[in-house]
Amino acid sequence: MANQQELDLLSTGKTLWNTWRRDYAEVRALEPDLHGVDLHETDLQGFDLQHADLTGGNLLGADLRGADLREADLRNADLRRANLSGANLLKACLRWADLRGANLCRANLKEADLRKADLRGADLDGAVLSRANFDGAHVSSVEIEGADLHEVSR
Repeated sequence: MANQQELDLLSTGKTLWNTWRRDYAEVRALEPDLHGVDLHETDLQGFDLQHADLTGGNLLGADLRGADLREADLRNADLRRANLSGANLLKACLRWADLRGANLCRANLKEADLRKADLRGADLDGAVLSRANFDGAHVSSVEIEGADLHEVSR
């Protein structure tokens, strides 16, 4: 279950959240516990969510443009219609995530785990997909123009 203190801090906005993540790196949990949190339609543009546990989270329609989601755990997360353009998802775990209709333009998905993810209708134009694992992923109607597909596993 999500940590209430971290949820309260998250709701104060990007500036305080990112400052806390930066200034108290030695004290803060390396992996903010946002497990199962309901953040649908929330503006998380530019938030530092590196190493965050967002498993099972509701991020339907969330604005995550430019967010730092490196090594975040997004297993089973609902990211339908989320805007992840320019987000850094390096080594993120997106297994079984629902990314239908998500905007992943120019997102960094290098070495991301997308096994069994549902990407139908997602836009991956210009995304970095090198060494990403798409085994068992649903990828029909996916836009991938200009995407870096170097060593993609499918």
